[in-house]
Amino acid sequence: MTMIVTTENELKRIAAPSLPLAPQQYESRYQDQFANVLRLYFNRLDEFFTRFNTGSGSIDGSGLRLPYGAFSSDQDQTTTANTATLMTLNTTDFANGVSINTSKITVTTPGIYNLQFSTQFANTNSNVEDVYIWLRQNGADIPGSTGFISIPGSHGGTDGHSIVGWNYFLSMTAGQYIEIYWSVPNTAVSIQHLAASGTPTKPSTQSVVATLSFVSALPA
Repeated sequence: MTMIVTTENELKRIAAPSLPLAPQQYESRYQDQFANVLRLYFNRLDEFFTRFNTGSGSIDGSGLRLPYGAFSSDQDQTTTANTATLMTLNTTDFANGVSINTSKITVTTPGIYNLQFSTQFANTNSNVEDVYIWLRQNGADIPGSTGFISIPGSHGGTDGHSIVGWNYFLSMTAGQYIEIYWSVPNTAVSIQHLAASGTPTKPSTQSVVATLSFVSALPA
């Protein structure tokens, strides 16, 4: 069994019950009512904790399933100089309540989310070149989200490379989406997917990787 606890309502369902007052003299009807109230309460407790149970007798929270998404791209990405350009994603690695549509990472459950991403940049110019990266939520730029970085120049016939990544906490309501934008002054810089290579054998490199994971319910 799995569950998502995103508001206080789920926790209030197992609040301590209001027990009936006892009569002056013993009555079986009162005892039955008292026992039934306790039975319902403990049934709720059992249900709640069973959802955290692995089935092996230990309660470790492994039954708790929160919204998450892990996405990536296996495509090279280019842009026009000084133009806001979307980073695209075409692969869903893991997902529960979070999805992608080309560039949009959308949630179905409101909450505070942690967005983490990394991008593999390449620079064909011998000079160091700059890149701007920022976020938009539902089409609006997020103030303070721009990162400004520099990619090393090419050297010895090899493109300059740098993998860049960081994370943000975001407040999102159901149906909202987040997008990652980039811009460069010089088109010598691109986002690069690398195929698997040998000596030693190395797996391929995704051009963009992004994860969005649920942290907490929205503040009351």
